[in-house]
Amino acid sequence: MLSLRNVTLRRGPRVLFAHANVSLYVGDRVGVVGPNGAGKSSLFALITGELAPDEGEVAVQSGHVLASVAQDVEPDPRAAVEFVLDGDRELRAVEAELAHAEAAHDGERVGALHARLDSLGGYAARSRAARLLAGLGFDAAAIERPAAEFSGGWQRRLALARALMARSDVLLLDEPTNHLDLDAVLWLEEWLRAYPGTLLVIAHDREFLDRVVTRIVSIDAGRVETYSGGYSAFEQQRAERLSQQQGAFERQQREIRHVLDFVARFKAKATKARQAQSRLKLLEKMERIAPAHVDSPFQFRFAVPERLPRPLLVLDHAAAGYGDRRVLEDVGLSLSPGDRVGLLGRNGAGKSTLTRTLAGVQPLLAGVRTAAQDLAIGYFAQHQLEQLEADATPLQHLKSFGGPVLARGTEEEQRAFLGGFGFSGDRVFEKVAPFSGGEKARLVLALIVSRRPNLLLLDEPTNHLDLEMRHALGMALQDYPGAIVLVSHDRYLLRLVADQLWLVAGGRAAPFDGDLDDYAQWLRSDAQASEETSADRAGAVRGAAAQKERKRLEAERRQRLTPLRSAVTRAEDEIARLTAELAGLEEQLTAPTLYEPAARRQLADLLAIQADRKRRLDLAEEVWLTTSEALEAAARAD
Repeated sequence: MLSLRNVTLRRGPRVLFAHANVSLYVGDRVGVVGPNGAGKSSLFALITGELAPDEGEVAVQSGHVLASVAQDVEPDPRAAVEFVLDGDRELRAVEAELAHAEAAHDGERVGALHARLDSLGGYAARSRAARLLAGLGFDAAAIERPAAEFSGGWQRRLALARALMARSDVLLLDEPTNHLDLDAVLWLEEWLRAYPGTLLVIAHDREFLDRVVTRIVSIDAGRVETYSGGYSAFEQQRAERLSQQQGAFERQQREIRHVLDFVARFKAKATKARQAQSRLKLLEKMERIAPAHVDSPFQFRFAVPERLPRPLLVLDHAAAGYGDRRVLEDVGLSLSPGDRVGLLGRNGAGKSTLTRTLAGVQPLLAGVRTAAQDLAIGYFAQHQLEQLEADATPLQHLKSFGGPVLARGTEEEQRAFLGGFGFSGDRVFEKVAPFSGGEKARLVLALIVSRRPNLLLLDEPTNHLDLEMRHALGMALQDYPGAIVLVSHDRYLLRLVADQLWLVAGGRAAPFDGDLDDYAQWLRSDAQASEETSADRAGAVRGAAAQKERKRLEAERRQRLTPLRSAVTRAEDEIARLTAELAGLEEQLTAPTLYEPAARRQLADLLAIQADRKRRLDLAEEVWLTTSEALEAAARAD
């Protein structure tokens, strides 16, 4: 249903990928992976038709509907749920036609469109949109707020919900888990696993890919290759393929050295010169095998902090929140070197509030926060990406905001350090303004690492980071001797780093007795309990609400059928009137005097009137029959 045939795509002089051949079929679930800048998003642009290939052909089966997440969303003053409903274009088109038909009082068209709306599930569409929003973290009040009021991360969630609302055959998702909490990621996994169409998703979340996709398309070093299975299977297959490639490369290098050695020894001998020239021509025609290369561009580690006091930080009976609103109550937490705490909890439960409180940027509403004298905090949060100086370079940031040792070090030492975070060569002299989100996140991490903290507070540090950088961060955190508090939707990073999990829920923060799989089960159980509680609370008013809803639906039904019923009544009245007139005419025509010569003119007039009334009666009966059938059809549709 979708194929790339010998496709080459360039960006200026740079070839993103060449001679790519990919075939996708109905129901395929494909993860697209590769380093930042390899061409993953450009591949999506080729499929949607936003870009044209420099060579080759991109073919999508005719009639198939593609849906993707809009990158730029215009501010919308309507409610969030209305914004999401726009994703169902077919539904919106029928609604627009229905409004036009109702304004024109076209009863027959109104009835047909209501039947069409019902077949599309239009009466349940708002509920479907609300469920999508709830799954992505919006509460009941939020779905009615104007879409324009939400911040950038929540705008991305709205755009994702609208893409999921679409009636699509092919769904393209570019980094859908960015800006999502773990509970929303778990919900999205279940939704995508049930999606019946063809899915292509760009993601840097290993567990998400393993749970959602069944094939991998890898774009790297100008090549597009496909692998069966999820991301773990891809890593294993790629390792085997690279091992085979490296073996073939080494065998070819031995063959080349052997030929060159032969040429060097015998090219001067007349008896062997011809053979030497022949072997040189063989080398020229040989298709060279590239050496296998899998080294990560990111290599860094956390330096040992200057001091590691015990404990580093203690919260005692702490209450945290904003103004008069308390988000967390009675929190007790002690952090010492070597502690690795992963925070779990639903969106809005207070994970970021607790992290900000630990960092000291959020004042306590009650209780005590006790910090060690030598506490040095490294705090990562998404807002810090926006605080980078747009006109400054990575090197200037390191000199101004980095740790004192590196800030005073030589430029060679500073450049070597930044190289571990992917800023090599002239990249250290480029201004930050045009940097991608991933590049900015790497720079913020570099600045934190350079300060040699003994307590790391990381709130969603992997947003925008690719798989290689996530792995490098995980490896560095494993060797880090200080304490870590981590909030992340990346389960791979949580499993790699955290050795204790804390659950933030119901205004409390406490150790969670279980692992991440148990947490997923807890989320399902908690959601079910919430639904049951809501049902119990609604029980007292359900009867009245149901009666009110029935009355509303009956009123809507009457309103839909009223134009047709009025047309039937008018036709019946016309039939009755014309029938009575004809009966009177027939009685007049029985008078003997009408047939005398003197009354010939009067007889002709009466016969003409009778013929006119019969014609009009036939027309009224035809109108009655047509409108009656339309009324019955509309009533059955309801």
